[in-house]
Amino acid sequence: MENKLKNDMRESVMKNYKRVALKTSLDSNKEAACCSTDNNLAAVSEALGYSSLEYDQVPNGSNMGIGCGNPQAIASLKQGETVLDLGSGGGFDCFLASNSVGSTGKVIGVDMTPEMLKKARINEEKGKYTNTEFRLGEIEHLPVADASIDVIISNCVINLSPEKQQVFIEAFRVLKPGGRLAISDVVTTIELPNELKNDEALHCGCMAGASSINELKTYLQKAGFSAISIEPKEKSREFIKEWAPGTGIENYIVSATIEAVKKHQ
Repeated sequence: MENKLKNDMRESVMKNYKRVALKTSLDSNKEAACCSTDNNLAAVSEALGYSSLEYDQVPNGSNMGIGCGNPQAIASLKQGETVLDLGSGGGFDCFLASNSVGSTGKVIGVDMTPEMLKKARINEEKGKYTNTEFRLGEIEHLPVADASIDVIISNCVINLSPEKQQVFIEAFRVLKPGGRLAISDVVTTIELPNELKNDEALHCGCMAGASSINELKTYLQKAGFSAISIEPKEKSREFIKEWAPGTGIENYIVSATIEAVKKHQ
């Protein structure tokens, strides 16, 4: 029964992001974001922490306004590093990371939705990126070799997983010793009431699947991570309110930065 619920949840998320990918492919100037009702991408991007320079330097159609923060701001990426993006969508954060790591670096995006993968690859061609690669896969079962990644980034994706502990176990596996996590995601500040927690639309919209800070710390510790830091962003309630107006969801969740390190053995 538990496995069926997890599979149903994953299927709902995949169908939702298929719709998002197909809709945004039809009209790249009016992107439809699952986590936003605002079609003004510049305003959405700035609210999430991106600069105009960042969202102007990527191919049109890769910035879909999907996210709850800017993992680039905490990733401190360096030339030559190998970066993995969990839930890469249209490739926005991958392309920004590509510019940071340069020609000697590499960026791998993993997404479970074929339509998103297709969109990212089209954007990759448009931008003529040579150091990016997009792979089909689930973040709970990464198609990535052991100890091959310097930095893992992700933007409002892990909350969608029905197996969050497994996500962090996989993240730990693929990171090199000394590798680090730099993630933006939503966290609960108060336990969600059942009517919100069980709402499929809120789950697919990156809200109802959020974990508490203590839960996330436990997941990370069990996976083997150290130097764990989770910083909630109270100001994010302003844009979260727009994700599901009238539900009061902003009273229960906020965006947060999540950082951790895989220690050298």
